[in-house]
Amino acid sequence: MKKIVVLVSGGGTNLQALIDAQHRGEIPGGEITCVISSKPGVYALERAAKAGIPSRVIDRKEYADSKAFSGALLEALQEEQADLVIYAGFMTIVDEMVSRAFPYKMMNVHPSLIPSFCGKGYYGLHVHEAVLKSGVKVTGATVHFVTEVCDGGPIILQQPVFVQNDDTPETLQKRVMEQAEWKILPKAAALFCAGKIKVENGIAKVYE
Repeated sequence: MKKIVVLVSGGGTNLQALIDAQHRGEIPGGEITCVISSKPGVYALERAAKAGIPSRVIDRKEYADSKAFSGALLEALQEEQADLVIYAGFMTIVDEMVSRAFPYKMMNVHPSLIPSFCGKGYYGLHVHEAVLKSGVKVTGATVHFVTEVCDGGPIILQQPVFVQNDDTPETLQKRVMEQAEWKILPKAAALFCAGKIKVENGIAKVYE
């Protein structure tokens, strides 16, 4: 059974999707063993508590810089013996020392179809605002491995979502979460735990 550590910074809707999938038996090869938050008092920690999952807080504000914070996070991940680390609304910049310590063992969900609307500055509602401003008709979500390149790691899964004429950034964000993020993030975790993702020449190949 692979140990899954989930990183959070806020409300934890993607964490809840993972917890719900686990309860439904949809991640048979893995178990969420710890939730780590970069902020105290966030609702994601309550979600973990309700599910009986241990949690830790590594408060970003207590560290002088990204490197110091990243060192503390890396130490915690090693203490938890994480086999898979999942970014679930983790809004904190982490030094490359962490991803290098867990090569192709860290994944993130991003609310667009990478390589569109991704990289520095593209997070939260900013992504959906950019999507609507561009006039594209299809957006979606991507689960990818985390590397030192922001949103640049190998793509694992993608799910398209149609943009509607009357969409606002808020309605589009909600639909992308419901129709894409909450579906493909648990699926990617299950595939990883089953050993069905192989990275070759920087490209993730999924064997279902």
